[in-house]
Amino acid sequence: MMENENVNVIEVKNLKFVYNDGTVALENINFDIKKGQFIALIGQNGCGKTTLSKCLNGILKLTLGSIKVNGINVTKKGIIKDLVRNIGYVFQNPDHQLFNSKVYDEIAYALHNIGLADDEIDMRVKAAAQIAGVSEKIFDEQPCMLVKGLRQRVAIASILSLKPQVIIVDEPTTGQDHRQSIEIMKFLKKLNEQGHTIIIITHEMDIVAQYAQRILVMKKGAIYMDDTPREIFSQPEKLKEGFVKPPLVTRLAQLLDSSGNHNDVLNIEELKELL
Repeated sequence: MMENENVNVIEVKNLKFVYNDGTVALENINFDIKKGQFIALIGQNGCGKTTLSKCLNGILKLTLGSIKVNGINVTKKGIIKDLVRNIGYVFQNPDHQLFNSKVYDEIAYALHNIGLADDEIDMRVKAAAQIAGVSEKIFDEQPCMLVKGLRQRVAIASILSLKPQVIIVDEPTTGQDHRQSIEIMKFLKKLNEQGHTIIIITHEMDIVAQYAQRILVMKKGAIYMDDTPREIFSQPEKLKEGFVKPPLVTRLAQLLDSSGNHNDVLNIEELKELL
């Protein structure tokens, strides 16, 4: 079992977020995330997933309530340098966070901003690139000219260089083919096994069933369900009310066994046992 696995790395209390036009996006959000968990944040479009994730890392400033990341209050002034060392955010479209002319400079950018020495920056850039699968051979290339899968890896490397405990990845498999999707998810799983707390925002329920340890289902700006994939996906009627479909293999099992005894099938191997 992972050391310090019972330590809360994120604590959210009575969170409310209202946009400038008066739209209430989040209301009465309360949850904790333990160090080393792999979390999937799911729900229909517009339910508040991305808004919540951007509140967690300080991109959006909450209206009411509190968020602590590794003990740091994200609403406190002057904590940006500390916050980026503890939580990183990878956008759904990596082009939204890549703006330097060279891959090396992209990975090094945040490190310069927090005032690290050049030798420390160089060491961290090379280490993060290696972990993310970014070859030093492309350090002089323009990030935005790379294929999407590689652009995403550069974006992740730029976050990894800060050595954050928590990494949020918005729609990690969108726009990727099946091979690329599996590759990026295996990479995130590896980071999780190395001690990073991972939060993914996704509509891919098969991915959730295979990789997540815990699911937060959102509905109309609130946490609707919070449990393991097996428990969440075994409740098709409740999920339907939350506008979420279980993975295809789970739905097949539920159709084949009307007794409800096998509502919690999560993969092909378990489905084969049912047949």
